[in-house]
Amino acid sequence: MVFKGINHYTHFMNLLVTSKRNYFFIIVVLIVGIALISYRSLIAYGIAQATGQLLVIVKAKPIETFLANPNYPDSLKLRIHQFQRAKEFGAQLGLKQTDNYTKIYDQKNQTILWNLSACAPFQFEEVTWDFPFLGSFGYKGFFDLDKAKTERDQLIAQGFDVQLRGVSAWSTLGWFKDPILSKMLNNQEADMVETLFHELTHGTIFLKDRLQFNENLASFVGQKATIQYLIKYYGAHSEILKDYINGEEDAKKFRSHMLLGKVQLDSLYNTFGDKQEQSTKNNKKDALIGHIVRSLEDLKFHNNRYYHLFEDNPPNNAYFMSFERYYGENNQLDSIFLDLDIDIEQFILNYKEH
Repeated sequence: MVFKGINHYTHFMNLLVTSKRNYFFIIVVLIVGIALISYRSLIAYGIAQATGQLLVIVKAKPIETFLANPNYPDSLKLRIHQFQRAKEFGAQLGLKQTDNYTKIYDQKNQTILWNLSACAPFQFEEVTWDFPFLGSFGYKGFFDLDKAKTERDQLIAQGFDVQLRGVSAWSTLGWFKDPILSKMLNNQEADMVETLFHELTHGTIFLKDRLQFNENLASFVGQKATIQYLIKYYGAHSEILKDYINGEEDAKKFRSHMLLGKVQLDSLYNTFGDKQEQSTKNNKKDALIGHIVRSLEDLKFHNNRYYHLFEDNPPNNAYFMSFERYYGENNQLDSIFLDLDIDIEQFILNYKEH
């Protein structure tokens, strides 16, 4: 009888333990299921992006393959050597060295990644997307143009101002080994080098949930490092440096104009009341944007292309926000750079230590 009682007790405890395990398993399954349902769009997006990135990586070929190909244009072989030289120069400045850019992905002169951003129509409040481990971003990348257009159209239907543009380069922040994109080699050397330094800065210094600072810093370092590169390899009085500085003067003048335009628009939006008709708001907004665009004619550029940028598509809030995202803090960074009286190498080190 004693042994029989012990057996019953043991059987009861086994059932209890098993029931607890089953209960725990059910809870875990429910939590995972709820997470999958709640984040199914984000998960699907992540899979699509990872797939697109992996396809680029898998199809990329070693640089040596292109250099050894007798049919590959000498002009592009020269660009490859210049790219490698610039990467080495970046290492001298303190930009992180990785196995990135040891391969080339031939994109057949096609855009393979698109950047989507959106902003409220009557205030400068951007749409943000949250990504695990990386933080919050004011833009979203797509390897599939149709999917990008679908999400763009959804945002437009919700009343947002939207910008969808092609991307010439990007950094995966160490998640993958980034290849050189073949279209980068079609650019002028200075532009190609600036893009490289921009992306290397992302891989060296990246602060979570500080998108605007990260982009502004990368843009700033890209420009300053390019000037140093051109001085070292071509001289302080070289034509290539002069052309780059002229281009930067144009770009800075244009950026300042658009950032001022954003301030003017923001002031206008602050006058809008809740009872004001949307059509009236749109008319006032369109009139001011038209004035901002026409005012470009009063500026003197080295390159006339700035006078024709908006002949087909006028800018909207998402466009103005992109200038804030990439260049809104450049004057502040420039002041820090000048106040510290240091070179770009020490400037990079200063931010790496923080």
